[in-house]
Amino acid sequence: MPQLTATAVEPWQAHPKAAPTLERRGGALITAANGTRACVGGWNVLYDGSQPGATYRVACDVRATDVHEPLDSLRCFVEWHGADEGRHWEYLLPDVGDDGAIAFTRLVTAPQGATGFTVRMLFRWSTTGSVTWQTPRVETAARPEPAPPVSAALVTGKVWGRKGPFRTAQDNTDFYLPLCEAAAAEKPDLIVLPEIALHWNIDDESPIDLGVATDAPETAPFSALAKKHGLFLLLGLYERDGDAVFNSAVLYGPDGDVAGVYRKVHLAVGGEDENGLLAGDEFPLFDTDIGRIGCNICMDSSAAESARMAGINGADMLLLPIMGDHRADRWSVGSPQFSEDRWKAIMRTHAMDTQLSMVVVRNEVQGTCVIDRKGEILAWNEGDRDFIIATLDLDDGYRTWNGACFRDVNWMQRRPHLYGASTEPTNVGNMAPTSTLSGRRDMSR
Repeated sequence: MPQLTATAVEPWQAHPKAAPTLERRGGALITAANGTRACVGGWNVLYDGSQPGATYRVACDVRATDVHEPLDSLRCFVEWHGADEGRHWEYLLPDVGDDGAIAFTRLVTAPQGATGFTVRMLFRWSTTGSVTWQTPRVETAARPEPAPPVSAALVTGKVWGRKGPFRTAQDNTDFYLPLCEAAAAEKPDLIVLPEIALHWNIDDESPIDLGVATDAPETAPFSALAKKHGLFLLLGLYERDGDAVFNSAVLYGPDGDVAGVYRKVHLAVGGEDENGLLAGDEFPLFDTDIGRIGCNICMDSSAAESARMAGINGADMLLLPIMGDHRADRWSVGSPQFSEDRWKAIMRTHAMDTQLSMVVVRNEVQGTCVIDRKGEILAWNEGDRDFIIATLDLDDGYRTWNGACFRDVNWMQRRPHLYGASTEPTNVGNMAPTSTLSGRRDMSR
């Protein structure tokens, strides 16, 4: 493929007192620590002649020696010249080889007005070591096809639409299946049902007795509906797997087959966590034709790690069948009092913190919603509709005020080597006595 050739290579420093030692050796660009903690600087490599709308593959190889935390201390990014929308830049993404070498690469598309770009190769935050950068390689590339928008139908029924008693899975099927058919007539890509929709409110039997396999006769009407309408459908149920039963969300694909199963990781305290259900132990990603799907179920919402793990694993959207969130209820003993304000705050925060869209489907209907990754509520069910539909734009292009992509900032700002305490099993946070907290200050390392 045609390549762009660098027109200039320039040293870069934040301040003379912070400047690292810089040296050129042929095509290699050397950056070395200056012995101070303030050290920051590196190289700018300039390219001219880019075409607005054209896509380029930018690659830069680097090898670090005696650097404290290479993935923390090294950054490589592209900044466009002359873009109509002001500053416009994006990180190259690191990949560490078996030999420790790091390859920074990314497909980038020139914005309108751009006449060229700079590749900045940055060194920071290490008092020792040096890095050897190779001059970036830039070649034209085919522009990736944009991800099509996803139409999601959230099927709940109206608040007072359920007519009991509900004693069997068939009773729930008789309630939800016609609603799914009505929603499917609107031709969504995805239908999502509430938590344990197949077994909801069957209170006179244990989940251990109710559990069914993902291909059981009880699930067949929903998998058949997915196949009939050529869509994805997420069904909540008690899932039997051999000697264990889980609170699960099963994704059926357009072929009617199981496209993925999520098993609730955080069982609800005060009952569900001690009724014989087994907790799930992973946050799988379902890579589908309509995007990369992650799931949580109900109590998972109150553990911030749940939504975060869906994002870390690469999800574009998070499907959340849920009965309620204790933080969005009263903060004292007594009859439940749903707080719409706190509910919205929780769900909008999940979307922004993880930079993925939220599809939240509540058994009690009110609060069922779709939220995009900037925290905007795209659809909301006050309780008066059998289902709501919203369209998710997975290629939304949101940028911060300083020209960075929100997703870039969200994930590239992370410093995982400092988060060790978050996975320490004995850490109970501020429940711990004050006398024990000082010993935890080193857990993050």
